[in-house]
Amino acid sequence: MTLMRSGLLVATSFTALLAMPAWAQDNKANDEGSDDIPIVVTGIKGALTNAINVKRNADAVVDVITAEGIGKFPDRNVAESLSHIPGVSVDRQFGIGERVSIQGTDPALNRVMIDGHTIASADWGGNTGDVTGRTFNYSLLAPEIVSQIEVYKSPEPRIDEGSLGGTVIVHTRMPLDLEANTITGSAGYNYNDRSKVGNPRGSALYSWKNDSGTFGILVAGTYDQDTLSRAGIEYFGYSTGSDFLTTDDAGNTVLKNPDAVITGGSLEDLANARYPVGINHAYFKQTRKRIGGQFAVQWAPTTDFEVALTGLHIQGTYNNFSRSEFIYPGWATGQLESATISNGQITSASFGSTTLPSTSSELDMNYRKTKVTNDSYNLATTWHTSDSFTLSANGGWTKATGGTDPEYLMNLQSNMPYSYSYSGNSTDVTYSKDPTDPTSFFRTTEGTTSGKYQIGGISRSKQKDEEFYGQLDGKWDVQDPFFKSVRMGIKASTHENSLRATGSQVYYTEDIDLSDFDYTVTPSGLFSGLNATGNSNQFATLTSDQVIEVLKNGEYVDTGIDYGSSFKVREKNASAYVQLDFETGPVRGNVGYRAVYTQDISDYYLYTAESNSYSPARDKNEYLKGLPSINVSWELASRFKLRGSIAKVIARPRYSQLAGAFSRNDTQLTASGGNPDLKPYASTNYELSAEWYFGPSALLSVEYFRREISSYIVTKTTQQTLFNSLTQQDAEYSVSSPVNASNATVNGVSIGFQTPIWGGFGILTNYTYADASSGTDETGAVLNLPYLSRHTINVIPYFEKGGFQARVSWNYRSHYFTSIGRLNSVDSTAGYHQLDASISYKINEHFTVQANAQNLLDSTYYSYSGTKASPTAFYKNGRVFAGAVQFAF
Repeated sequence: MTLMRSGLLVATSFTALLAMPAWAQDNKANDEGSDDIPIVVTGIKGALTNAINVKRNADAVVDVITAEGIGKFPDRNVAESLSHIPGVSVDRQFGIGERVSIQGTDPALNRVMIDGHTIASADWGGNTGDVTGRTFNYSLLAPEIVSQIEVYKSPEPRIDEGSLGGTVIVHTRMPLDLEANTITGSAGYNYNDRSKVGNPRGSALYSWKNDSGTFGILVAGTYDQDTLSRAGIEYFGYSTGSDFLTTDDAGNTVLKNPDAVITGGSLEDLANARYPVGINHAYFKQTRKRIGGQFAVQWAPTTDFEVALTGLHIQGTYNNFSRSEFIYPGWATGQLESATISNGQITSASFGSTTLPSTSSELDMNYRKTKVTNDSYNLATTWHTSDSFTLSANGGWTKATGGTDPEYLMNLQSNMPYSYSYSGNSTDVTYSKDPTDPTSFFRTTEGTTSGKYQIGGISRSKQKDEEFYGQLDGKWDVQDPFFKSVRMGIKASTHENSLRATGSQVYYTEDIDLSDFDYTVTPSGLFSGLNATGNSNQFATLTSDQVIEVLKNGEYVDTGIDYGSSFKVREKNASAYVQLDFETGPVRGNVGYRAVYTQDISDYYLYTAESNSYSPARDKNEYLKGLPSINVSWELASRFKLRGSIAKVIARPRYSQLAGAFSRNDTQLTASGGNPDLKPYASTNYELSAEWYFGPSALLSVEYFRREISSYIVTKTTQQTLFNSLTQQDAEYSVSSPVNASNATVNGVSIGFQTPIWGGFGILTNYTYADASSGTDETGAVLNLPYLSRHTINVIPYFEKGGFQARVSWNYRSHYFTSIGRLNSVDSTAGYHQLDASISYKINEHFTVQANAQNLLDSTYYSYSGTKASPTAFYKNGRVFAGAVQFAF
């Protein structure tokens, strides 16, 4: 409640205090806002004015960012630009905004359309948050190619279904909207202070049209590169101290190691206390290269007819190398030597040496080569057949590919003693031997029956996401005192999403350790800022080239298709809608109905635990949904509007969830599977907003939203006994699978305020409060809604005078539930602060210099299991500083 009051205080304080100077500017805001005085405004103020005008004239609840506004934010992609809108929050696990949550809903439940159509999506194989999802990887879309972004928080029947939170419509630049021979672009450089690597970036756009303005061509290209160096402390789920206990011949509960010393409680307390099954020091490096190309051809021979062909190609390289040094107390329960119990947690413990081949610590080196591509081509036409009828049509194709090609995994182990201690904000892992000693981690044939061991493997995975679509729309302007137009349309699409994975195993027959290779040591200070102590903060390891060489020199066994990960989902959608636009006096809006048919055919391999085998399987699922909606806008006064909306909406499950594919991680003892019988998400959405436009660049808005979710999908985790191919023994796995939940509700309020103040200063700020009542699954178990932050705050002061502009952007989102993690852990992410800044100076009409800084606070991304006393991850991504020269001719 304290944070809530603070957030409300921020919003109301800015409203009360900052608005007053704006009104005192000789009534300029009121004069400029009169309808009969034309206004030409540029810069930050101009961007806000243009965005406000679009919002003001919309029938639905919409927020807008224009190209000018995007360029003035210190943002690297469209997701980060969207985070400045009320009710929108962004996840930054890798330091770059990638996943967008709207009105407190999972990012996968928000539609993204470019120029009115779907764009395919694929991932780089290492982001577990949204593999084979329905959302778009925003990190691929550079702001330079964008003309305008609209966020529809309330749907209209004419807009494609599939969103629970909101629909993002990205409009790219078009040649007939620009001056002939327009040339714009930028060249810049960015530097990450944690990776200590700088990278170039640049963009260029050329647009031409003929003298009559009936034919135009636009081409654009972007290049962007980021070097990420993320340090993290990760916890592999929690179990209970009962793992350290056994039963003696007399039936008494005793310690597996009778010499272990327990402090802070009894054996019963130990049995109920939680402890981390594994603690990992993770060193992740990735170089992201993004190359994008766009073209647009427009032909408008008359004012009544237009044809536009647009194309987009984006290629991203996401090669990455992970080095993970972790202890696994869950593998050494019989070697417990001491443990301290505090507040239901085993906050510290020490373990003795295990007897080979049993081990309790490990060094994993995982190198992925991966490339993500997006292609999208669309042909659209608009024909005003008469003064009252407009026919439009569009069709196209979009395809994305991703995955790893290949992925190299090398594994070394150790049985040396160690100790750990932790709290909600600190970690200590200390080995009996210095892990920078290359002999600390090794592999041996000792204890094996075959005289060889698996040191790792080489695998490949290919994601494909492809859609063909066609749409026909008609609009009739009618002569009626209430209804102004009738819209009708149909759309059909076929979509295929697939993942094909293959693997191999690599075996060695001789004992090895890191001293047998030209090893290296991780950088000192790598885990600085994470409150990590002990000698585990620096360790010996190999380079990615050495990992490849080690695996190529082993005994290679091709295991063929990874049946547990491979699947294909083919989806057919057909929809039809009718929408009536109405207006009478100060009231306008639309009402209508959208009917949607969906058929999913899932091909996958069914896993049978008893025989540890897979067999081909196919499931079919289809449904028909009716989606009525109404939007009403009421202009109570010339500057004051009320809006309301009620709509039925659906969102479809992720494609991987619809397949019954079942995959395993034999190192971390986790597994996941799909559920072909999933029902779609379904909700009744309510929106109500009040908007006061007290100046051309000034707005005060209050918005209430409610989501009555009758069906949604969450992940549940159970414990199952499966065969481990690494140890050749049965083991307890934490198995996750999606299930339907029902009867959850989201309620929220957003307050937005923006205005010039005086002397070139201005402010843009908003606050969103959202709360949810959790739903239940088929067993009655309570399940949380993921990615819902109760509090989200943006405070963005700006200054512009002459050619100088400056902006500071502070964003805060409070904690949110993310997923059910390892060992049924209820994982959440703590509140996160993001502070960015940008300054620019316009040298002349052709050149502008700009400097940006992101994540100035070097905030820690922190997630936890159930309570903040039980961490699941601490991450540091570093600050990013960038400079650029922008040009326009």
